Amino acid sequence: MSFSTPEARVAGPAGSALVSATGVTRVYGEGEAEVRALDGVTVGFPAGRFTAIMGPSGSGKSTLMHILAGLDRPTSGSVVLDGIELSALDDARLTDLRRDKVGFVFQSFNLLPVLDARENILLPLSIAGRKPDQAWVGRLIETVGLGDRLSHRPSELSAGQQQRVAIVRALAAQPSVVFADEPTGNLDSKSSAEVLELLRRSVDEFGQTVIMVTHDAQAASYADRLLLLADGLVVHDGEAHSAGDVLDLLKAAG
Repeated sequence: MSFSTPEARVAGPAGSALVSATGVTRVYGEGEAEVRALDGVTVGFPAGRFTAIMGPSGSGKSTLMHILAGLDRPTSGSVVLDGIELSALDDARLTDLRRDKVGFVFQSFNLLPVLDARENILLPLSIAGRKPDQAWVGRLIETVGLGDRLSHRPSELSAGQQQRVAIVRALAAQPSVVFADEPTGNLDSKSSAEVLELLRRSVDEFGQTVIMVTHDAQAASYADRLLLLADGLVVHDGEAHSAGDVLDLLKAAG
């Protein structure tokens, strides 16, 4: 399905932003039980950059990522992904957009246990009825060092290897943007560093756009940019520096 029709494509608020939110609010519940997870957030994410989103528990960081990725809809406001206004899409077209333009990396890996590594990597393309670009997939597999593990099922792989499979799966379809939700949450420090280095390389070497939600200051230090949320608002938007600097910002945000 094509999303390139003139009426469907619009410009985001940040000019050249690949993904953007304008005045996005997300409210859960009503009356005394109302929770305002996001409160009028406007932010843009340029292509070819690695952004970390952080904040205290309940700050709205995961809600923002889910709305940017089309996994949830805002109560009000606009979200544009690669020129497509998401509110203009029904559920079926939103599913198509996620399939064609978005890659996901989750904390829990989400690999199918009955499939081997290669089958897990190619599954989304197979479901979409698309033939893989074998040269591209081969390059990714070589980059992550999994060439000798492709016939192994997830139970035969370490946690770090499973997450590397998940990253290759996310990149195999050459998506416009990759959303990573706590990608190192289930990993030890060595495996975490390997996964973060892979995400960093995907930006530097492949021109990928990565938006990562994390609670880990060390993970955020791999990013180009740090977006800090508190109480549903963006309270810091700047370069990501050392883990120590990130921790100082988090403490200031409460």
